[in-house]
Amino acid sequence: MSRLSLRRNPVSLLLSRAPWTAAWYLLGYLLAGTVLFAVALTAIAASAALCITLLGLPLLVAAATVVRGCAAAELGRLRIVCRDRVSGRYRRATRPGLIAELRTRWTDPALWRDLAYLLAMYPLLLALDAAAVGIWLVLLAGITLPAWYRLPHQAIVVGVNSGASGSAHGVELGYFPVGPNGHQAWGVHVNTLPKALLVAAACLVLFLLFNYVLVAVARLHATVARGMLRAPEDPLKEAKEVLSRPGPLTAVSPSGPIQNNPTQNGPC
Repeated sequence: MSRLSLRRNPVSLLLSRAPWTAAWYLLGYLLAGTVLFAVALTAIAASAALCITLLGLPLLVAAATVVRGCAAAELGRLRIVCRDRVSGRYRRATRPGLIAELRTRWTDPALWRDLAYLLAMYPLLLALDAAAVGIWLVLLAGITLPAWYRLPHQAIVVGVNSGASGSAHGVELGYFPVGPNGHQAWGVHVNTLPKALLVAAACLVLFLLFNYVLVAVARLHATVARGMLRAPEDPLKEAKEVLSRPGPLTAVSPSGPIQNNPTQNGPC
C-alpha cells in the first residue's frame, strides 16, 4: 500500500504527508541512486575487465553479490513510500562449485532486472526526479520571496560607451544581460515589496498545484522500482490457495471427521 495518496483539495494535500514524503523520496534518489549506480557500474566493469583470466570468475560472482546488495538497498529505500515490505528473490545454486554458482547467478532474470534498474533506468529517473524536485523547491523558495528579495545584488552597466557600472538590489526573474534597466531585458525585477508579494502569491498557487505533479512523479518512480526489483508473483498463487483450503463438504467434529456408519439405520 502506498503512502502517497492524492487528495482532491490542494490545501489538504499540502497539509498531508504525501508531498513531503514524495520530495524526500525523490531527493534521496539523487544521492542514493548516484552512489548505487557508481558502485554497480564499478563492480561490473572491474569484473568484466578481468573475466579473460581465472581471477575474473570469482570477481563475477562478487559483482553479482554487489548488484544484489545495491538492489536490496533501493528496496529498503522504497519503504519510505510503501507500507508493505517488498523483497527480491534470486535463484540458488543446486550444485557446489564456483562454476555452478557463477552460472546460477548470471542466468537469473532477477539479476538482470536489477542491472536494468540500477544502470539503464538511472539517467531517466535522475532527470525526472531532479526536474520535479527542482521546480518544487524553486516554487517553495518563491513563497518566501518577501523575506529576502532585497538581499541579492546585481552588477549593472550604467553607460555602455563609458564603461561605468553600478549595482542594484532585488531578484531578477528573467533575462537581464546588462541589468534590470537594459533594453534587451525581459522578465520581472523584484525590487519592491508589492512585487515580491505578487510573485509570492503566484508561487503559492503554482506550488499548491505542483504538489500533484510531485506526488505523481514519486508514485511513478516507486512503481518502476517495485516492478523491476521485487520478486515476481506466482501466477498460480490464487489457485494453490484455493486447493489448500478445506472443501465445503468437509465436516469436522470435535473427535475428527464424521464418517458414515454402515450399521446405523436411517430414519424410516
